[in-house]
Amino acid sequence: MERVAQFIPVSDGQFCADWEDAFPGTAVPERPQPPRRATAGSAGYDFRSPLDFHLDSGESIRIPTGYRARIAPGWVLMLFPRSGLGFKYRLQLNNTVGIVDADYFGARNEGHIFIKLTNAGDRPLSVKRGEAFAQGVFLPFGLTEDDDAGGERLGGFGSTGA
Repeated sequence: MERVAQFIPVSDGQFCADWEDAFPGTAVPERPQPPRRATAGSAGYDFRSPLDFHLDSGESIRIPTGYRARIAPGWVLMLFPRSGLGFKYRLQLNNTVGIVDADYFGARNEGHIFIKLTNAGDRPLSVKRGEAFAQGVFLPFGLTEDDDAGGERLGGFGSTGA
């Protein structure tokens, strides 16, 4: 299996600033462990929650994970809710599937990966600190023959302006 990426913590300053933005007035928690696969046959790297949270039907939460991903050219990290939570609770990412491009690593926000979730089901969902709530899968991607992209990412999330 080809090794194409590495999860790296964002700086403490970035994590604290992003935490304060997401959860004003709350104490900044210790980071959870880096995303890891649960088994040798797993494709997804589990993101663990840095806090206990509860979502009633229709409620959302935006979670700073504390990590970024250094990704080899030609690869992308795709984020999904953890399969069991999506199946049992209809937990969804607000952007349906998260896309983390390789050049996001060097963004102004250090490439800090956020995951925004909504409970689209009809029953409450509770997640404990340290519990897996989302997963990321690294996939290769191709280019069209006439591709001429030459722009450079400067900002953070959603900053390409396309």
